[in-house]
Amino acid sequence: MTERPVMELASTIRHDGDGGVLDDLDTVRGARRWLQRRPGILATATATATATATGDLVLDEELREAVVDVRRAVRALFARVVSPAPPSPADAHRLLPVDEAMRLLNAAAAREPVAPQLHWPAEGPPTAGLLSAEGDPGVRLVAALARDAVDFLSGPQREHLRACHAPRCVRYFIRSHGRQEWCKPSCGNRARVARHYERTRAADPS
Repeated sequence: MTERPVMELASTIRHDGDGGVLDDLDTVRGARRWLQRRPGILATATATATATATGDLVLDEELREAVVDVRRAVRALFARVVSPAPPSPADAHRLLPVDEAMRLLNAAAAREPVAPQLHWPAEGPPTAGLLSAEGDPGVRLVAALARDAVDFLSGPQREHLRACHAPRCVRYFIRSHGRQEWCKPSCGNRARVARHYERTRAADPS
């Protein structure tokens, strides 16, 4: 199942498998590569918003920094959600204050003026969409990521957010069942191996 944009954005901070941390948005080239691999997010920014709002997304340093700012706000608020459990260790030492994170996220979401639109085909149920008055696809991208974060943080999925604490992992994930402790099976395997090692070492201190 495809993750929602806010989870994909938060997961651009990830472990490298050897105890280090990678940042997919560290450079313009890296951010462009990450976005190109996510056509759903890219379509949000490049789709025609109005009759005159067309054009391709140009991902430059300014836009990269704006996306990173939304991510910083998201990860700070994710840390608040999982508290009092520990947050992801990747950025626990440099999280934004909660008030600053909320201001940043709300400001990013407000950059794009949108209006709800009803769509009701002759055959099928009605659906809702958003009509944008913003012509800059970069603004639409940042605002869409921020809106998805606001929707997630104010919705029922928030209660299932967890930080994965398997060895070396730095991901946040949405728990799919009550006993889920790790973001994916490989993390569970690493955690079980680490626990077995610790038990074995405790039983044989020599």
